[in-house]
Amino acid sequence: MIALLLFGVFFLLILLRIPIGLSLAVSSMMVLFVTLGTRGFNLIADIMYASVAKFTLLAIPFFILAGVIMEHSGISKRLINFAQALVGHYKSGIVFITVIVAVFFAAISGSGPATVAAIGGILIPALVKNGYKKETAAGLVASSGSIGIIIPPSIAFIVFAVVAGDQIPVSIGRLFIAGIVPGVLLGIGLVLAMIYVRWRSDRSERKLTTDEANLDGEIAATTERASLPEVGKSFYQALWGLLIPVIILGGIYGGKFTPTEAAVVAVFYGLFVGAFIYRELTWKKLYKIFVDASVQTAVVMFIVSTASIFAYIITTEQIARDISNALLSISENPIVILLLINIILLIAGAFIDAISALYIFVPILLPVILIFDIDPTVFGVFMTVNLAIGLFTPPVGLNLYVASGISKSSLVDVSKAIIPFVIVAIMVLLCITYIPAISNFLPDLLNVD
Repeated sequence: MIALLLFGVFFLLILLRIPIGLSLAVSSMMVLFVTLGTRGFNLIADIMYASVAKFTLLAIPFFILAGVIMEHSGISKRLINFAQALVGHYKSGIVFITVIVAVFFAAISGSGPATVAAIGGILIPALVKNGYKKETAAGLVASSGSIGIIIPPSIAFIVFAVVAGDQIPVSIGRLFIAGIVPGVLLGIGLVLAMIYVRWRSDRSERKLTTDEANLDGEIAATTERASLPEVGKSFYQALWGLLIPVIILGGIYGGKFTPTEAAVVAVFYGLFVGAFIYRELTWKKLYKIFVDASVQTAVVMFIVSTASIFAYIITTEQIARDISNALLSISENPIVILLLINIILLIAGAFIDAISALYIFVPILLPVILIFDIDPTVFGVFMTVNLAIGLFTPPVGLNLYVASGISKSSLVDVSKAIIPFVIVAIMVLLCITYIPAISNFLPDLLNVD
């Protein structure tokens, strides 16, 4: 009865397009009132405060701020120019550029929507000028941006480690390293999907419409092979951006600082590069940067605090245990159980954001995973990949909204164009789920615990 009320009210509010944070809060408050009366409301402030008053979670606002700084300091533009110099002369070079830059920017921001916002304004018009439909271009950028929560540093991995830590210790550092190979595999899959779409489009000899041709971009439709000096120059200009992942991950695994401290280092590094190296940061830009970062942080931390109430009810009312037992009653075959978990997460990811999903489903699914002796790191990776797919899956994929806005395409058209990318991403997901070595290879090789 309690589970039905909790999830029923929550999904009803989601369908009514109530914001995720409010949906979590209202459904949780209703259950607390039903079970404890007005005394239940006394718990809300304590749970919300305890959920965000954690040193580990301080990494989230700092990584968000670092990502916004990189977006406005010219780093993303220089990364695109370097990728253009490397592979821009190939027929599908612009596709490689999009995915490569998405991977690099993901290693800076740790956020899917932030990655789309940072690279979409340049790369969507460039893809259109190279002969792709604007809806398809938006689909590639939206799906590539999802790599942002898989490639380290990942906000989703930080949240997973915090939530899972109530049941079993999970290393953020190991999760970061474990996400690299799956993130690269997803990128390769998206490139192959885009090449297939282009091949199919070429067969129909589609011509650009006037509307598409008028989109402004900063990358030429056709480029010659860059000379070695030109590649060297673009590399030198992008070097400061390329060093960011090295500094962050090198510092963490070299024992110089924690993930939270790494986020602070990323902020000051970005400010230094933007102000003194590229000299593109002005006081006016700084004001906008801090406002944007504050708004994004407030949204994320409000969701974290309200989702923690939801998770508290799931645990204390034994809802997690009941759902776990229900899953185990369906089958005791780990292959079947993992498939069911993926289906649940794919459906959930299409409606709710990654952070909310982690707080809701980790307490429910982690006990099942532990029964089958599945590595929590592997679970964290394939769960995050699931939720990354949700970022570009309609109806609520955040990346879709950002990309459709940049491309000036309807959400319906972009949703249709995204289908090949979703199919390829699910194929990659199944490989990650059933082949643990994909996630564990690098952490084991580097002896990261």
